[in-house]
Amino acid sequence: MKKVSGFTQLELIPATAGFSGCVLYSKLIERLWLDVRKLQIPLNRLPVSFSEFRIALFSDIHLGFFFSGKDLSSVVKVVNELNPDTICFTGDFLNSVSSLRALDSGVAALAELTAPFGKYAVLGNHDYMAGPNHVINGLERGGFHVLINEHAAIQKDGDRLFLTGLDSISKGKPNLETAIHGIPEAACNILLAHEPDIADAISKFPVSLQLSGHSHGGQVRLPFIGPVITTGLGRKYHSGIYKINELILYTNRGLGTTVLPIRFMCRPEITIITLAHNLP
Repeated sequence: MKKVSGFTQLELIPATAGFSGCVLYSKLIERLWLDVRKLQIPLNRLPVSFSEFRIALFSDIHLGFFFSGKDLSSVVKVVNELNPDTICFTGDFLNSVSSLRALDSGVAALAELTAPFGKYAVLGNHDYMAGPNHVINGLERGGFHVLINEHAAIQKDGDRLFLTGLDSISKGKPNLETAIHGIPEAACNILLAHEPDIADAISKFPVSLQLSGHSHGGQVRLPFIGPVITTGLGRKYHSGIYKINELILYTNRGLGTTVLPIRFMCRPEITIITLAHNLP
């Protein structure tokens, strides 16, 4: 029997089968195996009337790259069953120009999302690669308020919670000072920013909570190694919750993929964040 680099062909069969199995699992199972993560985040400046206010966060759909409108519809059903108060999307609706053919099916799915206090979105770097005007139009047709260096106020029982959207750091023209202009400094302000690693700079501003995506959590995570498929502005704060000075950051792992249509030990994520009033 022939040897390959010191191993017989027979000895290589289990290793080859194991590798093939991992690839198939990563592409066909885990890539679409949705993880609903629920957590409570206390905020010092949160008005009492917004205690128990629930935000559904998702990111990085990358529609058109091994992710269809039908796949998105399955996610929408899960989100609606969770009954969030508001829904936030942190960018990369489309993957590239070639994704435009899937735009209408994606818009139809987004339009089915319901939240009594509205739906809000920002653009990601891939949205600029696909064509920002197409993406903005699609998100708006899907019922989202697209925040580009601007903010919106959610009203509840006489109190206000501010949502601010920052343009993509890598592809857009971000301007946080413009975005937060007019927000009282003592107000509770939640920032939607596609790239999480901007948090170090954001922590110097009056922002209570930053919600981000972009990193996909690394897509492939290995024991003792961590995230494998990393990206600029998404390496330092690649997934989960962080505290930077007084700023709390949460990075969502996203729904879709880039580079390779696989996920391993890094399931696609919907996050349900319950806000809590935290006495200073």
